[in-house]
Amino acid sequence: MNEKKTIFAATGDSFITRRICDTSPQFTELASLISNADVRFTNLEVTVHKNEGIPNAFSGGTWAFTTPEVLKDLKSSFGFNLVSIANNHVLDYSYPGLLATKSYLEANDIVSAGAGRNLSEASEPKYLDTSKSRVSLIAVTSTFHESWVAGQQRADMIGRPGVNPLRVETQHVIDSEKFMHLKKIAETSYVNGYYTQALKDGYINDENSDIFRFGRLVFKEGSNEGKYTNVKKTEMDRILTRVKEATKQSDYVLISVHSHEMKRDKLEEPANFVEEFARKCVDAGAHAVIGHGPHVTRGIEIYKNRPIFYSLGNFFFQNETVTHLPSDYYEKFGLDSSNTIADAFDKKSNYDTRGLSVIPSAWESIVALWTMEEGVLCDVKLIPVEIGYGKPRYQRGVPKRTYNENVLDRIIDLSSNYGTKIVKVNGIGKVLL
Repeated sequence: MNEKKTIFAATGDSFITRRICDTSPQFTELASLISNADVRFTNLEVTVHKNEGIPNAFSGGTWAFTTPEVLKDLKSSFGFNLVSIANNHVLDYSYPGLLATKSYLEANDIVSAGAGRNLSEASEPKYLDTSKSRVSLIAVTSTFHESWVAGQQRADMIGRPGVNPLRVETQHVIDSEKFMHLKKIAETSYVNGYYTQALKDGYINDENSDIFRFGRLVFKEGSNEGKYTNVKKTEMDRILTRVKEATKQSDYVLISVHSHEMKRDKLEEPANFVEEFARKCVDAGAHAVIGHGPHVTRGIEIYKNRPIFYSLGNFFFQNETVTHLPSDYYEKFGLDSSNTIADAFDKKSNYDTRGLSVIPSAWESIVALWTMEEGVLCDVKLIPVEIGYGKPRYQRGVPKRTYNENVLDRIIDLSSNYGTKIVKVNGIGKVLL
């Protein structure tokens, strides 16, 4: 296929639970900007089904689902043709919910990646053919319940449906005095009782004596205190094999990574392993890395002339207009079958006085537009978006074009940590390449 200039548009999380009815100029302008791109990406952070799904015992926070008609709205309004389903909600309604979601996406001719009937299907590149170029998407998530990991198929056993996981090793380094106190606490609290017995019984192998387990956490003694994360080598090798495959089968390779994990205690900063993962994907041939997950925007890095968007934030965010939830959700707030879903949302947010509803940055985000020609990055533009901060929960959550410079100022500040320079031109952020 002869390459021409290919325009990419990417958004963050589409947690969409309602039909799209907005006809405002701000919504229409945003929809037009995205629709005019050749490749139009979003992270679909809901399951899609008509009661085919069964509520899982564990959810990504809210048991997220919407109806298939919403996919038609997403396609007719924005033209989305490429989505990630590797996130912490795709198994909210167990395997039937996942398989129904994939089926409805296929019926609407939307290419999806990141989850499947087994690990091979979940991790494989998925391809989008446009008039300009062929584009592949590999999607991973580092935020998931351990039971959600897709299982590998064998000659003598079927695989397990699930997500394409990005598994991480975490060590907490503390000084010698704290390390000594931690061991004493473990001795008196028996927090390692099961682990110690499992070692004796041979169910697990003895590990490096330099580390100390405290429950499920791993500690190491050292002077450079902090939390250190890195992608497991086997995991990194497995995913990079797919990246290299995609470089041979398509003009452009996109990587989607869904990650809630943060550096230190700052939600706006990605964990170390996310930076490591993104750069290694580019080293292997990826043309862009699209991050999402923490519900706020994060910085942008131009690495080897390839864009890494560490988080584009929320796009649609309608997490409190889900129409039905399982009893587990009510019970964790001390409610029962006599209570309504409105009661549950009131209790969760303490009547809109806590949680994401009172964090302004969760209701602002960006849409990334970039152009590539013959594999070379030509430009990157950032469109600021507002999602309805301060409105009642049934009114907020729909993305609209905004000219509020504070949104761009935040991205400019966060991106400066990566040496990325962004200028504001007529309400648009332009990355200086």
